[in-house]
Amino acid sequence: MTINRLSRITLLVLALAALPGGAALGQAMGGGGSLPNEGNAARTKLDPPPPERGWKGLANLLEALKPGVDTRLDPTPSQITDHIERLLNNGRNQEALDMIEQRQADIQGQRGTDVQLMFQHARALAALGRTGEAIEIYADMTSRFPELPEPWNNLAALYAQQGDLDRAHEALQMALRANPDYPEARANMGDIQLMMALRTYRNAANRGVPGMEAKAREIENMLKESQHP
Repeated sequence: MTINRLSRITLLVLALAALPGGAALGQAMGGGGSLPNEGNAARTKLDPPPPERGWKGLANLLEALKPGVDTRLDPTPSQITDHIERLLNNGRNQEALDMIEQRQADIQGQRGTDVQLMFQHARALAALGRTGEAIEIYADMTSRFPELPEPWNNLAALYAQQGDLDRAHEALQMALRANPDYPEARANMGDIQLMMALRTYRNAANRGVPGMEAKAREIENMLKESQHP
């Protein structure tokens, strides 16, 4: 299965400790499904039971005290994926990670690879600050599925956060090779090129080259403006 794309997300954090004022790269996010409809739609065990009022509610409450069977349906793989996506998009990253790991344990040994689940796993780890583990998963995805631009793009974002502009640039080149029109990677490439220019100007300024400090400040301002489109 492929990974849906959302619009580019800019982060108001400093990407590079070595380059104060640098821009963070936007990461791609997988597509999520809509919330289940109330009413006649079949409810799964991922959905809380609807509240009841009046005498019916009281009767249900008394009935719930008796041993019984959960009549809600087991969620489908697609419903699990959509639920994880909503957790990630709502910042409930640890809860999402727990569900991802449980799902991975459930499908262990099955044939094929759940690419969306891999992508969500890396996203959850990155959001929880477990950058090294996230990089490992994205790198594995780029090796196994080089035609997908999203893992390349997110790998570049994490490399940039670590200050490794050259590897970030290479990853973005691969993302654009996979999809030249991928908007997140195109926008991130512009930021990376500015950050590399800033690095060059600062190095020159440190060596006393005239006019380089002014150029560095100009690039810094451009990067700051890119965070506020």
